[in-house]
This record gives sequence, C-alpha cells and structure tokens, in this order.
Amino acid sequence: MKLKVCGLKYTDNIRQIAELNPDYMGFIFFEGSKRFVGHDFVMPQISSEINKVGVFVNSNEEYILASVKRNDLDVVELHGSESPEFCGKLAKEVKVMKAFGLDEEFDFKSLEPYKKNCSFFLFDYKSDIYEGIPKPFNPELLRNYDNSIPFFISGGMDLVKFRNIESLKIEPYGIDVGSRMEIKPGYKDIIKIIQIKNNIR
Repeated sequence: MKLKVCGLKYTDNIRQIAELNPDYMGFIFFEGSKRFVGHDFVMPQISSEINKVGVFVNSNEEYILASVKRNDLDVVELHGSESPEFCGKLAKEVKVMKAFGLDEEFDFKSLEPYKKNCSFFLFDYKSDIYEGIPKPFNPELLRNYDNSIPFFISGGMDLVKFRNIESLKIEPYGIDVGSRMEIKPGYKDIIKIIQIKNNIR
C-alpha cells in the first residue's frame, strides 16, 4: 500500500518529509486553501523516487500544465467539477488522479466516463468546501467499487482509521494523509507520519 502525504507548504518541512521517502507528496495549487503553496513556490529538490502531486480545483488547462512544467509534477489531482474530457486533455501530458466525495447517495456508475482518462481515483469525505476536512466517509461504501482503477483513500485519515480500513479487508492502492497529521496547516508532524508509515509497511 502506498503512502501519500498531502498539503505540504513549507520548504524545511517538505525536506523533512522527503527524507522519510513516502511514495507520493502532494502540493496544493488552489488559492482558496490554507495549504496553498503560493504563487512564488519553488519545488525543493527531492528524490525522483517520490511522485510529486499537484492538487487543483477547477483550474484551467494552461495553469495546470504550466504548474506541472515549472514544478516537475508527476501527477495532477483534480478536486473540482472537472469533466472526463478535461481529464483526457491533461492525461496526454501527465497522470491524472480524479477525486470524488463519497456519501450514501454516491453512484459508482458515475465513474465510468473517467476511467479511460485517469490513472487513479481518490475517494474523500463529501464536502461543499475544497479544503482538508478531517472527517471520514463510511469505508463500507467502497465495497460497491469494482476496483478497476487504483484508488487512494482520504478523509481524516489517521492511524486508527487506517487500522479500521485494514479490518474491512478493503485494499486501496494507497492512503492520503493530511490535516490530521499537522502541527499547523501545511506543516506535517514528523512523528505521526513515521508512525503511519511504519504501520503501512
């Protein structure tokens, strides 16, 4: 199972997390977030073994691809109302991860048009705001997913919730940790990241 640490903002903390060698590191390029990296962000030098993920919300294609090029991003993570066609345009240049908020009403058939254009899905807590929400969705809902595209689980993920996922015998490609692993928005707690990484391994 892969580990994705998302919402990194501060250069020293980015380097600290990179030393732990997570599989994915996420950087938010959405101005409405408290974890927005800023317009003058310069990606620190980190291992090429770590996949760099840029998080966007209803951004235009030009902004996304310029950010990909400037920061050498490996994956773009889309959290807005981006269409399957929009994902397809980006997929010609970079891997695409499309996020979906889950609740009891979510129809997994709605994922079908996205499957040919996305390398990953991310399942999160359904919310009307585009910010890290430390709340979980009911993981039992994932029994309705056919697992045809690798997926990450987000939504208030911490060590307890990770163990709950394990107990259900659901096998995500990875877990996404963020707001519950912070000292302050955008600054991750190294000890908590080490703990969850050790449990995943």
